[in-house]
Amino acid sequence: MALPKGFLHANDKSGQYPASYYAATVNKQLSFPTLRGDHSCDVCVIGAGYAGLSAALHLAQRGYSVKLLEAHRVGWGASGRNGGQLGSGQRLEQEDLENLVGLERAKALWTLSEDAKDLVKNLIQTHQIECDLKPGILHADHKKSYVKHSQQLAEKMQRDYGYDQIEFVDKAKLLQMLDTTAYHGGMLDRGAAHLHPLNFALGLAQACQAAGVEIFEHSEVDEVQNGEPATINLANGSVTARYVIYACNGYIDKLEKKVAARVMPINNYIIATEPLSEDLARSLIRDDVAVADSKFVINYYRLSSDNRMLFGGGESYSFKFPADIKSFVRKPMLDIYPQLKDTRIDYGWGGTLGITLNRMPYFAQISPNILNASGFSGHGVAMATLAGKVLAEAIDGQASRFDVMAKVPTHIFPGGRHMRWPLMVLAMLYYSLRDRL
Repeated sequence: MALPKGFLHANDKSGQYPASYYAATVNKQLSFPTLRGDHSCDVCVIGAGYAGLSAALHLAQRGYSVKLLEAHRVGWGASGRNGGQLGSGQRLEQEDLENLVGLERAKALWTLSEDAKDLVKNLIQTHQIECDLKPGILHADHKKSYVKHSQQLAEKMQRDYGYDQIEFVDKAKLLQMLDTTAYHGGMLDRGAAHLHPLNFALGLAQACQAAGVEIFEHSEVDEVQNGEPATINLANGSVTARYVIYACNGYIDKLEKKVAARVMPINNYIIATEPLSEDLARSLIRDDVAVADSKFVINYYRLSSDNRMLFGGGESYSFKFPADIKSFVRKPMLDIYPQLKDTRIDYGWGGTLGITLNRMPYFAQISPNILNASGFSGHGVAMATLAGKVLAEAIDGQASRFDVMAKVPTHIFPGGRHMRWPLMVLAMLYYSLRDRL
């Protein structure tokens, strides 16, 4: 199955945010013009999610003239729809990274991941972004056989990486933290956090504006002509730029085939319940942390600032969103919390993220003046934000952190851009079956 034509427009109304809880609770409605006519700048950034916004902001702060192009709205893609978890580390566990790239480089990747969390928190503080930032993520094991690994990993992170914000949680303690019998143990990461993802993206957009970035919405790029300078063509105009940044994540498709062969779009879904009573909310998640479980088809959830359960999950093997997302995600939520069976579901929405074969981001220099960072594989709140700053550093002649990420092997999906989806479906079916066994 090949990607449908115009995947950027496959599931949503053009130029409109989805009817999500996040879109309904934005702090401020922002609107930016459509690019028309011919323009020039130092750097043209394509995609106004976390990576693009962060790149534009940090480039402008370094004195570059920047134009930021977004096909729909600022934060319209995964950046404005995700579970809001600001996780520690890379998408792969440190032990897996040590096996992949060696201990020294694995430690460098850990340092970058810590930088990523710090950057998000500092941006929120510096630019006074109101996005309900709260501490803590609980990683919950849905199989008893996983508990020993969690204990060993927590000990390893404390011992080998000096990370004292993580602790092992046994079943008895976990039952006190979550009112569910679905789990057998896990790890509590107090250094991680969670937030309102769309308000964070819009806060970055306001910071970009203040720094002098020109942002254009409803400005879909048709083609990028390589060259020095490069030319970015749109339906109603063009941009000539010394440098180009691809920050398109799961929506890159035909714009750059080298990236599309390594970054595949997949869909994920979230529901929001009606506001819960304080007593019920605290019984479900006592300490108001976010939760992510150990399933391959992961369940992830947390409480909103007004005590709604925000629950993400469900398996989907089609490019089209389910017709009834609320019912689709309600089932895995009730598997965890059957006590919510009579609770009203107020919002249900889907989103598209970009994943890579090994779940590590794809950083690449496409040509001497064109850079890419994408494929954050569900870990984008932290890493996409850092990616933007790292891209800005590279353009400004400081490529050390870009090189650390770019040297991580990121392979082409088997079969290339057109065959990657059916093969991934087979893999997901296998792992979802393993989740149940």
